Amino acid sequence: MNEAGPPRRTRLKEHRHEAELFRRRAIAGFVLITLCLCVLASRFVYLQVWRHDEFVTKAEANYIRLQPLAPARGLIYDRNGVLLAENKAAYRIEVIPERVKDMPALLEALGAVVPLSDDDIKRFTDARRAKRKFQSIPLRFRLSEDELARFAVNRWRFPGVEVVPYQTRWYPKGAEFGHVVGYVSRIDEDDLRILDTKGDQGVEIAALYAGTTHIGKTGVEREYERLLHGEPGYEKVETNADGRALNVLERSDPKPGKNLYLTIDSRLQEVTESSFAGRPGAAVAIDPRNGEVLALVSVPNYDPNLFVNGIGQADYSSLLTAPDTPLLDRALRGRYPPGSTMKPFVGLAGLELGFRTPQDTVMSVGEFFIPGQARGYRDDIRWGHGRVDLELAIEWSVNTYFYQLALDMGIDRMAGYLGQFGFGAPTGIDLPGEGGGVLPSREWKRATFNKPWYLGETVIAGIGQGYWVVTPLQLASAVSTLGNRGQRQTPHVLLATQEGLGMDRVPAVPPPPGAQVIKKPADWQAVAAGMHGALYGDHGTARGLAAGFPYQIAGKTGTVEKFSRTTNEWEARASNAELALRHRALFVCFTPAEAPRIAISVILESAAWGGSDAAPIARKVLDVWMANQPPATTTAGVTP
Repeated sequence: MNEAGPPRRTRLKEHRHEAELFRRRAIAGFVLITLCLCVLASRFVYLQVWRHDEFVTKAEANYIRLQPLAPARGLIYDRNGVLLAENKAAYRIEVIPERVKDMPALLEALGAVVPLSDDDIKRFTDARRAKRKFQSIPLRFRLSEDELARFAVNRWRFPGVEVVPYQTRWYPKGAEFGHVVGYVSRIDEDDLRILDTKGDQGVEIAALYAGTTHIGKTGVEREYERLLHGEPGYEKVETNADGRALNVLERSDPKPGKNLYLTIDSRLQEVTESSFAGRPGAAVAIDPRNGEVLALVSVPNYDPNLFVNGIGQADYSSLLTAPDTPLLDRALRGRYPPGSTMKPFVGLAGLELGFRTPQDTVMSVGEFFIPGQARGYRDDIRWGHGRVDLELAIEWSVNTYFYQLALDMGIDRMAGYLGQFGFGAPTGIDLPGEGGGVLPSREWKRATFNKPWYLGETVIAGIGQGYWVVTPLQLASAVSTLGNRGQRQTPHVLLATQEGLGMDRVPAVPPPPGAQVIKKPADWQAVAAGMHGALYGDHGTARGLAAGFPYQIAGKTGTVEKFSRTTNEWEARASNAELALRHRALFVCFTPAEAPRIAISVILESAAWGGSDAAPIARKVLDVWMANQPPATTTAGVTP
């Protein structure tokens, strides 16, 4: 018998409750959806409104590119408007790699039409690694007309190869101004490290060089790079997905660099260089009144055009291994003992420091001895000059006078006074890489060699030998100060700037005058009289040089032995050619003697005598300078 279970309970629906539950769930869902829509809407507002400019810029960057436009580099002229550095139209060969199926074969075939050096191919290969396949890469610069014609005939054979016009730096005077003007060359890694800094007012220097491929490396090109460079412009270019330019949307023109006018007179520069006749040395001419450098010559020199688009290995090796080191700027960095050209300064030191009067005399017997020592220091004449005062000592270049004077003053007092003429320190000229020379002193020797100073070193310092080292520029600056009666002027080469062709020149602000070195006019008069006698006296070491010249000249010769001699006999029998192997020849001067307008220093590395070899170079410079002076300023018969 089956037993029935408990009866089932029937659940009755509560429609009101379920309706309320559904309503609450619907409201909750609606609120959730509304919140999601609000969040989405706020996100849209954030992206589309608040960050609109940022995302528009990013979007445009996908198809719009700012392409820099390099500015035209400023030109460089001499003081008379003679062009020294210009931008010249030229042509180069460029290759688009993606259009070349076999690059080695193309280079070989192209080299048979237009010569390609190993340096050209290496430069092209290096640049190819850093660029995209569709970008054009320079292969060969500065095509000649003959090369252009040959390529034009064979152009059909070389798909992906084009001849492209461009502007290159060109130096019309070539080697003549190589050291002064300097050169530009392609920006390298060292330059990039310098450019990756901030300039004035926090401006990124690298931004100023966007699109620029060349930068000043030496000379005026380097010193005044910021003036010459200008400011870049930009093109807003529409591109495709591969980055190819399709259309120029907007353009901002670059601002050209300023033109520079130098204080250098190209005629003086030309005659000075030619007067050396290839002999190594240097010469500097300065206007004592204002420090303007009129000529700055270093022989031998080099052609700066070789460096503009990258010098070849063969040419560079030739310059580096040349025995006369043409890359050395002797005028700024040459190191020479000044020899007897230092005697007027030492004599002036004796007067100004109170150790001598112009009337004091010294007996020259051909050899000088320090009391208590057996070693003798020679005069240039074995039997001596007799009794001489300061004027005759300078005129005849009597060593004994200056031996005794240096010994009386002592090296420290002498060095302290001569340092006021700029010896032992750079002059501050507005050119890079200037040397400072050596002004010998007890303190200098201790710091350099950690050795004591000896009296014999003081004696030979009195005639400009021993540890003395000067640069031709430093010596010219000192002579300029002496000619200007002790008023120092800092040498400089920038005369004026110009915004563009046809615009007015704006004179450059010259460096401020330095200290007044000579305190007593009578002391200057005595020294100048001795220098005047060196050219006009009966026994002057440069007598005859001033013949026919309408100005009075004050000067001093110098002849420095490269190594010591032990007897007088050899020199008495030696020819000038043999003496040139032993000597350096120097000459300094200023004219007109009473109110100088030009001061000159000349140094020949191998020459017999200062009076016969170096002085004639200065005379040729003076003749050219004289021809350019107003007739009213020609005054003969003026003596110190």
